[in-house]
Amino acid sequence: MAASRRRARSRLPLPDRIRRIDADVAARINARTTGPASDRFWRGLTLFANHGKLWFAAAAVLLALGRPRAAARGLASLGLASLVANLVGKRLVGGERPALTSIPLARRLQRSPTSPSFPSGHTASAAAFAIGVALEWPAAGAALAPLAAGVGYSRLHTGAHWLSDVAGGAAIGAGAALALKALAPAVKRGVPRDPPTARMVELPATETGEGVFIVVNPGSGRGLGRPEAGPLLREKLPRARIHELAEGDEIAELVQRDLGSATPPAVLGVYGGDGTVAAVARQAIEAGLPLLVFPGGTFNHFAKAALLDSVDAALDALAAGSGREVDVADLTFADGREVTVLNTASVGIYPSFVEEREKHEKRLGKPLAALLAAIRVVRRGDPLQVQIDGEPRAVWSVFVGVDRYYPVAVAPIERRRLDDHLLDVRILFAGGTPRTRGAVALAFGGRTDALAARLPFLQGPPALEARTVREITIAADGDDPGYAHDGEASTETPGEPKRLTMRMRPAALRVYSPRA
Repeated sequence: MAASRRRARSRLPLPDRIRRIDADVAARINARTTGPASDRFWRGLTLFANHGKLWFAAAAVLLALGRPRAAARGLASLGLASLVANLVGKRLVGGERPALTSIPLARRLQRSPTSPSFPSGHTASAAAFAIGVALEWPAAGAALAPLAAGVGYSRLHTGAHWLSDVAGGAAIGAGAALALKALAPAVKRGVPRDPPTARMVELPATETGEGVFIVVNPGSGRGLGRPEAGPLLREKLPRARIHELAEGDEIAELVQRDLGSATPPAVLGVYGGDGTVAAVARQAIEAGLPLLVFPGGTFNHFAKAALLDSVDAALDALAAGSGREVDVADLTFADGREVTVLNTASVGIYPSFVEEREKHEKRLGKPLAALLAAIRVVRRGDPLQVQIDGEPRAVWSVFVGVDRYYPVAVAPIERRRLDDHLLDVRILFAGGTPRTRGAVALAFGGRTDALAARLPFLQGPPALEARTVREITIAADGDDPGYAHDGEASTETPGEPKRLTMRMRPAALRVYSPRA
């Protein structure tokens, strides 16, 4: 009887020998007495794995542990395996599931599956996620392997599948993870990437600091255990003029005052984080002077992109007179105010996310604080009604990078050139897309979102759009969306109407940088 059920809906029926093994294994499992607690456990596990919920939860844990690549590869592998299992396997092989009357009453699922039996989609997803994670982080893959195997067995215990269904699903899951590995090899931790590049230029060279005016932000990077910047730079560059910012100081006024002195500087320098560096960079561009950057903030994204990962690296570049011409952007508000953007700008949930994350960083650490902040901001937030270049859209966030960034995510992390002459725009849409899809795209990027869109409970238009432009204008149709640039966040946009325009300025800034 079991063998005839396997043939009933099969387009490519399995061999008789496999069908007999399926029937024998099912009979043995159904004959075992395991007790109510065990039955509840296996039913609960198989239900938790429905629609990938178990693996999305595991991906969130990986994110909290600071392993976004492992989470993304696991979910991408899951998405591919789910597509192959449901769109190919079930249509080609299929077959009837085990008869409900043969399954002990305590093990039966409240809703019996009605789709074709071969292969097991639950097992395909479980194997794909575990192996995908293992390719990026072997220890986590090993920890997930028993859980994935348990999901496979739960499909047998509850009578949802035959043994060949589970084996076929595991094979498809493994194949999907390995196929993605071939297309996008795992990155070995600790192996450096090629640094961002831009055209090299010769700049004024000095070992003593003669002709250099440096603005120091003593509050940048506070608590990181660095030596005091003022005394350090005075020792290294005894002939430089150094000003340490005090309360009430305006960077533009300080620089203009020094430029108007009897001996104006030939080089403007800055010690601080990205926000301070951007303010001095604007003055350097307007004065036509090169910029000397000392990394003094928490992240120092721009300094690192220019290969300035330490004070000594900046001093070496100054002594050698080596530099690069790099792109920047102008961010203009409705009241005419304008700021220079070195790295990125954004509107939407990101500024609120930064503020929320900073409340919990000291207590929880950055990864857990970021996860908590993302959950709270998305849960309590409402989509923004904005106009992007005059087109009304409902969005969660708009990210704009100076030059192209990678990967294709809402807030990407890698910049490969400093002279692309393009703005990299990422729009996280809200209208017509489930809120969960927005969270998936926010965490894992466009490719994973495209796979998630194939899942029945997450279908909808793309949540993430990526494009490159030379200029973009974003205006609020309702509440002020807030904005952020170069690590500085604000919940209020200057001027009326609430509008900002970002324009590319190709090769506008000359910055000291060592040769790669």
